[in-house]
Amino acid sequence: MKRIHKLVSVLLLLGSASVSAQQMYKWVGADGKVNYTDTPPPASVKRVESKEVGSAPEATSPLPYELAQSAKASPVTLYTTAACPACDDARALLTKRGIPFAEKTVTTSADAERLKQAGGNGTIPMLLIGRVKQIGFEAGAVNTALSAAGYPENSVLPTAYRNAAATAAAPVAVKLARENAQPAPAAAVKAPAVEAPAGFRF
Repeated sequence: MKRIHKLVSVLLLLGSASVSAQQMYKWVGADGKVNYTDTPPPASVKRVESKEVGSAPEATSPLPYELAQSAKASPVTLYTTAACPACDDARALLTKRGIPFAEKTVTTSADAERLKQAGGNGTIPMLLIGRVKQIGFEAGAVNTALSAAGYPENSVLPTAYRNAAATAAAPVAVKLARENAQPAPAAAVKAPAVEAPAGFRF
């Protein structure tokens, strides 16, 4: 009975695994800082740890086989910011074409640094299709890159499929870890006011 229960548990785990899993990378930069990214580190980095993590909890419907293969080989990540018409256009194109994608928002200096690590030059939107980078938005160039990566011309996504909600380019946990690692500024401690002796100036 225990064996049957184990087998059922394994099958349930396999069945619930997301086909749109995302690759995460852990690496140490030249400055000694540990980085966690969803894009491969620079070629100069020698030691890299990688792990596949499930993408969106919302994306519960399995993808058709060919689309899943394209998403695994060339995952799509869109970097956006607020009040950005070109970002809206890029998001709309991906949604209409039925492309599973992760959206990363850039709103803080930590997010901007993460965008730079991913190969950005400060221009938003930036789209990564596997290792192919599209900076700015031009519909023809994006469609060409998607087709070259094997994505279908028209949506084949299940109607129940939902992409993950947008998340910050630099996750809060990483930001907090960096903030906690830095010593408190000396100016935070205010010395009590004292009167200077006669003839002495501060």
